[in-house]
Amino acid sequence: MSEPVNKPQETADDMVQETQENPIEHEAVLAEDLVDTLLSGDDATENQLSALEEENARLKDQLLRTVAEMDNVRRRAAEDVTKAHKFSIEKFAENMVPVQDSLEKALQDNSGDVQALREGVKLTFKQLTAALEKSGVVELNPKGEKFDPHFHQAISMVPSELESGLVVEVLQKGFKIADRVLRPALVIVAQ
Repeated sequence: MSEPVNKPQETADDMVQETQENPIEHEAVLAEDLVDTLLSGDDATENQLSALEEENARLKDQLLRTVAEMDNVRRRAAEDVTKAHKFSIEKFAENMVPVQDSLEKALQDNSGDVQALREGVKLTFKQLTAALEKSGVVELNPKGEKFDPHFHQAISMVPSELESGLVVEVLQKGFKIADRVLRPALVIVAQ
């Protein structure tokens, strides 16, 4: 094999001209240089290749673990959403069960005492109101307040001594949860 000769740096035009003058000899020299490089760098190349294979295996394992973890997170999130939908009314139901118990006792009363029955209904109503409040249901009773179309539904307007736009009478109370209206209050508004 020939040893590389230190030549002044050739330009691309010089290389093209040399290759055109003697292409076979030029290719033979290039092939020898390539073989020398491959033989001398064989151990280094092998080490690099094994290091790259190890890194590839490590990254592949990491990717598989990440994909598995993401699948688990997605599955758990879907289960949590399903449970939230299924049991979202649980707190409300817990608050309402005592009200049902009170109504059931009232129906079982055969004493005929109207005053006792009336008192029982009042207590049950208070119990129902408290259960609704615990569940976040707020009553809308806007008598004397400014009419708000977001929370009230005007049935009619009447002449009144009150300021125009104030609620004169509430025909049916409204209800809301947080800022969402369950049912607007039906009202009569001052003209």
